Amino acid sequence: MSDRPADPIEQLVGLLARLPGLGRRSARRAALKMLMQPDRVMLPLAAALQAAAAAVQPCGTCGNLDARNPCRICRDPQRDRGLICVVEGVSELWALERAHAHRGLYHVLGGTLSALGGVGPEDLAVQPLLARIEGAEPRVEEVILALPATVDGATTAHYLSDRLAGTGARVTRLAQGVPMGGALDVLDEGTLAAALKARRSL
Repeated sequence: MSDRPADPIEQLVGLLARLPGLGRRSARRAALKMLMQPDRVMLPLAAALQAAAAAVQPCGTCGNLDARNPCRICRDPQRDRGLICVVEGVSELWALERAHAHRGLYHVLGGTLSALGGVGPEDLAVQPLLARIEGAEPRVEEVILALPATVDGATTAHYLSDRLAGTGARVTRLAQGVPMGGALDVLDEGTLAAALKARRSL
């Protein structure tokens, strides 16, 4: 067995290739760009990655990622506190924020129910959501279920609508604009805005 140290270039390419949307070829191109301009690209990126790893954490209220806890959205006094949008993950939250279509608060579930995947209600942030709504001041008037248009997303929406029935909040779901099987974080802003405006009661 060789005692030679790992090739730093191959190590960099291997780590970049783990990122979503980057295959080995794209990772090699990105690595080359950084290596050609270490002072302008690589070192600032390394510093930003280190700072983010040290500072960013999940929001204790909604589950968003931010350098402060509660996050900037939960702290924003201009947000409509009577409106909570429930999303599968942080990427969906960020997608809706890019669309500028929702001015309320969010709640990140951390996934969807999946019998095949072994994901049950106890694996998701369902209890924190119920606790938020029950203890909210002012009162939560509406909960928007902005979940993916998949079988698991529909199952999760039906489960949540049953659990939320006794809270007094109106439960709505995204309607037109979100195709079956579509993930929120890949849809354009106009489609997301139309889907939010066309939400309906469950």
